[in-house]
Amino acid sequence: MTAILTSSPANTTSMPPRRCKAEQVLIDYVLQFAPLSEPEIDQILALINIRSYSKGKVLLREGQIGNVCYFVLQGCVRQYYLTHEGDEKTTHFFTEGMPVTSTCSFDNKPVKYYLVCNEDCIVVEGRPEDEQFFMQAMPRMETINRVGVEFELQKSQETLAEFIMSSPEERYLNLLNTRPDLLDRVPQYQLASYLGVTPESLSRIRKRIMER
Repeated sequence: MTAILTSSPANTTSMPPRRCKAEQVLIDYVLQFAPLSEPEIDQILALINIRSYSKGKVLLREGQIGNVCYFVLQGCVRQYYLTHEGDEKTTHFFTEGMPVTSTCSFDNKPVKYYLVCNEDCIVVEGRPEDEQFFMQAMPRMETINRVGVEFELQKSQETLAEFIMSSPEERYLNLLNTRPDLLDRVPQYQLASYLGVTPESLSRIRKRIMER
């Protein structure tokens, strides 16, 4: 009988093969949406394209067509917009286990933002033709992919609604509770931009919280 892997431990007589940390990040993400057999996992890992990029690498620039999708296995990818004054407005930090959403443009329209590696990164990289080949090779992944897209869309909507309804201090506290790693991984000016405040305001928010 083929062993089925789920996101929770199970009593089995044989252990699944050891995989590298980066591969396990992708496996754990997919297992949120459906159980997978060992052969299916092996096939996924054989079909994906894993790339490494150095810190500072620009993956996408304003005006380019986003025809490559990414999934972060290791590192941090920052999304930001440039204002007319030349200021950077950070809108997202994609870290381990996160798909870099809104990067694949199937209507060939130029994007209005930048994607840059904030750290040395290992990512899964895919183009529309890769996805077509992948779905042909593994038809069941079409359903899993759809569930994953719906999950990410709902999460993005909830995050946006929470951001709009909260104060800067509440945004910082939420970040502290949900993604505390960013506080040590991201420069303060980028973090302030992400929270919608100036670096000086962020310093005051941090001071008030520490004094409580």
